[in-house]
Amino acid sequence: MKKTTILRQAIMARRAVVVPGAHDALSAKVIERCGFEAIQISGYGLAASLLGKPDVGLVQMKDILDTTWNIVQAVEIPVMADVDTGGGNAVNAAWIAERLIRMGAAGMNLEDQVFPKRCGHMAGKEVISAEEMAGKLRACSDVRNRLDKDFIINARTDVFAAQGIEEAIKRCNMYLAAGADLAFIDGIRTRADIEKAVAEVHGPLSVNLMDAVSGMKTELIPIPDLAKMGVGRVSIPVASCMVAHKALMDFFTALKAAPGGILPGQTKWVAGFEEFTDFVGLKEYRKLEDEYLPRDRMAEKYGESKKIVG
Repeated sequence: MKKTTILRQAIMARRAVVVPGAHDALSAKVIERCGFEAIQISGYGLAASLLGKPDVGLVQMKDILDTTWNIVQAVEIPVMADVDTGGGNAVNAAWIAERLIRMGAAGMNLEDQVFPKRCGHMAGKEVISAEEMAGKLRACSDVRNRLDKDFIINARTDVFAAQGIEEAIKRCNMYLAAGADLAFIDGIRTRADIEKAVAEVHGPLSVNLMDAVSGMKTELIPIPDLAKMGVGRVSIPVASCMVAHKALMDFFTALKAAPGGILPGQTKWVAGFEEFTDFVGLKEYRKLEDEYLPRDRMAEKYGESKKIVG
């Protein structure tokens, strides 16, 4: 079954499929190994990992697409891209959608913010008109219908913070009518707001739990409860980069403070080298070398002449 079909079926079942955010190929492989069904790429994670900057529209679209390609190739489960405001107008957004489909992404997030955008849980957001966003979605859905009808278009609205739940629901329904498959009200606050949105939005709803620990602006609700409500997708977009930040800070703080500048035997800080190289596929790479490279070259490279030639 195509990855797009797998993702579409999971979302349309409205069972609150959990889609954690990855900020690079390594974090994506970890998420996959831990048993999650799908991945979304974290816009904040890309800004932080690529630039060391906040999510305020600084990442270039080429960098977004390049990282998306790397992540899609690194895992077998469906990947949803995050293309912010789509790179410009409706024509630009459609071109981005085409590139994503051709590279093997299973879906995309497109938002109605004014560029330069910012993380949905930041203050000071502005939105474009609903009509302009609907035009972007129509253009992207035409590309989807031509290339892969199962590709998921997730329409995010950031209007909740300024105009409240009623306007957010209105926009969601307008966006679904324009061709979106999934609606996403970022920064939604409470269980009551989510229940209202699920009941009144004419399609599956996505809920953002940010790091799954604090929830940021959104009330943390257990996934089984969200499934009972009929939520389509639950995103946890920033956990990977925030976990990485804390782990790196904790380790290098301890290393700097260590009297000898080293932490001998303190295996709690790191994966074993062999465990890590196995995880990123070194054994598979060596097997390919054994199969395709000249045997005398392999002996010279690894100093294993008896093992390889004999």
